[in-house]
Amino acid sequence: MHQATATTQGVFVSIPGRLGRRLIQLYAGLALYGASSALLVQADLGLEPWNVLHQGIAELTGLSIGVVSIIVGAAVLLLWIPLRQRPGLGTVSNVFVIGLALDGTLALLPETHALLVRVPLLLAGIVLNGVATGLYITASFGPGPRDGLMTGLHRRTGRSVRLMRTGIEVTVVATGFALGGTIGVGTLLYAVSIGPLAQLFLRTFAVPAASGGSTVVARQTPGRAILRR
Repeated sequence: MHQATATTQGVFVSIPGRLGRRLIQLYAGLALYGASSALLVQADLGLEPWNVLHQGIAELTGLSIGVVSIIVGAAVLLLWIPLRQRPGLGTVSNVFVIGLALDGTLALLPETHALLVRVPLLLAGIVLNGVATGLYITASFGPGPRDGLMTGLHRRTGRSVRLMRTGIEVTVVATGFALGGTIGVGTLLYAVSIGPLAQLFLRTFAVPAASGGSTVVARQTPGRAILRR
């Protein structure tokens, strides 16, 4: 199915409907990912691994956690060069959109100290993170910088993806905690629930395969994706 759109000269061109849906999924997913991370920050019961690092660096530098997320994402993307990884539109968008959405959502959320409010915030953040993961991965515009680092190291070293992912995430959590990042029950709950949640929403939001590829995207198979940024 195709949809028509007008150019500035009034000439109509045909754009694949699936591409439009995938773009919406990509940017909705990345924005929701940032929002879900903000809920976890506000709950203050433990963050997902990379945001433990981001929060620790933010505490050290005085920068916002969203800005730190962007800087770290860009730095990780530079590590793709020796690993010979090819970024896609989603890879670059991941770096900026999540950090901006994270800071934007935090600016809108009222401060809370009551545990009866923080626990629902934690649970909502984890579920929303699963929804966001399903949306942006099934858009198939390329992996996030951190996922690409894991898969790139897997290909270069011959070690399993699970080993690479575990090693990297243990390192970032330990470093982030040492710098002042928050770990807690939320970190553990996120670790055990994000896989099943992401798998559920990967099936929910899967986009049917198109007959031809696009020159502006880097395709990936959702079922084989690393279920984190």
